[in-house]
Amino acid sequence: MCPMNESPIPLEDRLQQAPLSELLSAAAALRDEGHGRLMSYSRKVFIPLTHLCRDVCHYCTFAQRPRAGRPAYLSPEQVLGIARAGAAAGCTEALFTLGDKPELRYRAAREALQALGHETTIGYLRAMCELVLRETGLLPHANPGVMTRQEIADLRLVTASQGIMLETTSARLCEPGGVHHGSPDKDPAVRLETIRLAGELKVPFTTGILIGIGETRAERLDSLRAIADLHARYGHIQEVIIQNFRAKPGTKRAGAPEPDLDDLLWTIAAARLVLGPDMNIQAPPNLSPGVYQRLVAAGLNDWGGVSPVTPDHVNPEAPWPAIVELAQRTAETGKLLVNRLPVYPAYARAPDTWLAPEVATRVRRMSDADGLARDDDWAPGSTTPPPRPQVLLAAVDPQLSRMVERAASGGRLEHGEIVRLFAARDADYVHVTGAADALRRAVSGDVVRYVVNRNINYTNICYFRCRFCAFSKGKTHEELRGAPYDLGLEEITRRAVEAWERGATEVCLQGGIHPDYTGETYAAICRAIKTAVPGMHIHAFSPLEVTQGAATLNQTVQTFLATLQEGGLGTLPGTAAEILDDEVRAIICPDKVNTAQWLDVARTAHGLGLRTTSTIMYGHVETPLSWARHLLALRDLQAETGGFTEFVPLPFVHMEAPMYLHGRARKGPTFREAVLMHAVARLALHPHITNIQTSWVKMGPSGAAICLKAGANDLGGTLMNESISRAAGTQHGQEFPPAAMEALIRSIGRTPQQRDTLYRPVPEERRAASFTAAELAPIVLTPPRKRVAAG
Repeated sequence: MCPMNESPIPLEDRLQQAPLSELLSAAAALRDEGHGRLMSYSRKVFIPLTHLCRDVCHYCTFAQRPRAGRPAYLSPEQVLGIARAGAAAGCTEALFTLGDKPELRYRAAREALQALGHETTIGYLRAMCELVLRETGLLPHANPGVMTRQEIADLRLVTASQGIMLETTSARLCEPGGVHHGSPDKDPAVRLETIRLAGELKVPFTTGILIGIGETRAERLDSLRAIADLHARYGHIQEVIIQNFRAKPGTKRAGAPEPDLDDLLWTIAAARLVLGPDMNIQAPPNLSPGVYQRLVAAGLNDWGGVSPVTPDHVNPEAPWPAIVELAQRTAETGKLLVNRLPVYPAYARAPDTWLAPEVATRVRRMSDADGLARDDDWAPGSTTPPPRPQVLLAAVDPQLSRMVERAASGGRLEHGEIVRLFAARDADYVHVTGAADALRRAVSGDVVRYVVNRNINYTNICYFRCRFCAFSKGKTHEELRGAPYDLGLEEITRRAVEAWERGATEVCLQGGIHPDYTGETYAAICRAIKTAVPGMHIHAFSPLEVTQGAATLNQTVQTFLATLQEGGLGTLPGTAAEILDDEVRAIICPDKVNTAQWLDVARTAHGLGLRTTSTIMYGHVETPLSWARHLLALRDLQAETGGFTEFVPLPFVHMEAPMYLHGRARKGPTFREAVLMHAVARLALHPHITNIQTSWVKMGPSGAAICLKAGANDLGGTLMNESISRAAGTQHGQEFPPAAMEALIRSIGRTPQQRDTLYRPVPEERRAASFTAAELAPIVLTPPRKRVAAG
């Protein structure tokens, strides 16, 4: 808690009386409590739809009168041209700025609107926001001034956020001689009502105050309190801008004094102390060049919108800083510049509440797991080269360093600590991945292991409807990739024999939950493979398949597993885990086993001596808190049973996944998040799970190599036939032969070793066979056929 808030003296009085240094210190501490090391900004393009305005603010040069020969509004073609230039420059926001209802003052505005097919400026604005959203993918943010409830609701359909500067609650500034005299839309009560209506309609909203226009400090505090009260009621104010007045030639206040730096710092600190640790408080960097460190020290956590394409049309005399320079200057303050969307993370992470459906889809696809803008174009399964991490910060966060040290010593981290490790960027990211790699070296040395195996997905028919799965098919219809199939035992055993001849020691069997399969179906598969290839290790059946098979035979899971074990089952894959967080499972796989059931199957298997792998499927709708819950659930079960052989991060491949195609998921993790999943897992699961595997199918060979230098020690299986990720859209092939595996491992200075499923070295005969393997024969996908119904 901030010391400023513990005194019995009212906060407003303390803000007026306390030394500036004390206020700045308290505000900075409060900001760090809410935002840590991050300083955000929005990469935007500025679209001045019209410079006409019915108001006559005495400090404004944006508003202009109609002139002959100059269009009153940008045309749709001009709007699209600006937006496309912004998209090409990597912007995510289209900031529409315009005067307030000029058609109520100017005939030229009314005639121009009529020619464009609209009655009002806000109606035209809505059409242009829709145009930009659909044609460029940029997220519109609209600042049209005072609005009615219906106008806000209409704009909500096509914008990510909206805003209006409160500027001040001082009604006296609307009186003769005041800066707002003659400007009906600057009536504080009218502006506060617009902000209130936006709250009722759940619109992520931007507001702020303008200082140095004749208001007193007490009036500034009154304005901040009014904003705080509205936010406490509706929770919709996502940022508060503290903007300093700049005197401009040609205005009535051209000779007025500007607020000095101390006055600006006092106001920023006051805003932080009034609005609390979580509020996003912004001051435009172009209005205060050269004093970034002072502004950050006052409690800022956001620089606002910065454009690499267009000028600040409201303050054209003040050029934007280059984003590279802004990142460097921010790093010099000990903070890390991160790109956000026009909608801030807290709202981006709850899109169904705060955004219209089409906008929500865009936001999901543009967001990372923290709700910030994605910082790379990489996606799991794609062939886009992995990005290189940027390091600007000179020092690692001491708190993070202590967490890492405790984890490397075997301590159990708490959920919040794991979430903090997943948020690592810049120098913190390098520290986390480096510490994970050092721990990997201490635990397993420089050997990278892999298994020669074959995936056999015996059916893609499934009566479950997991929303992430592009593999499963209905019994009769074809959708997504491929046709329904149901392998006969002869094809399953043929593939197992061929795999053995090609040096495999394992077959991995998983499939859809066929409505006609019974537990006996699974047991028969095991017996058939063991009869055909006695030496083959059978790694088969996820906890979901086990649960379903047991239910069809009216057996307990323990009894059914024992039956499978007797038939030749060696180990179980830890798939169907997805995210071990029932809040997420209710979204992505509501009819699947829940977290407790998944853990109970694994616990029961371990009790019978059947070891299992463990997995996570991440990068869709979940948050880092879900990742932390998942990792701790696995760690705790492993501490109890010791039955997990490895942990396998499986990044979500989005391309053909139904929930992505329906606009309900992100584009998988960013590359930073994917690497951190391996690194944080190494730390958080230590010392209980000692093998961290990376998936070449999803990470790609180059991505997998980076993960092997960030805590992973295992490259998984050669697979021979990879079907599930291929169905989802991965471009990384169906087999990674031993020679290619070992070449990759040696390229990073490590020693390859073939292993079996239980991490034992394989006989030389198996290794030799794997290096002289013949080409695979064409697979046969047996069409669906009638089976004996389950039960």
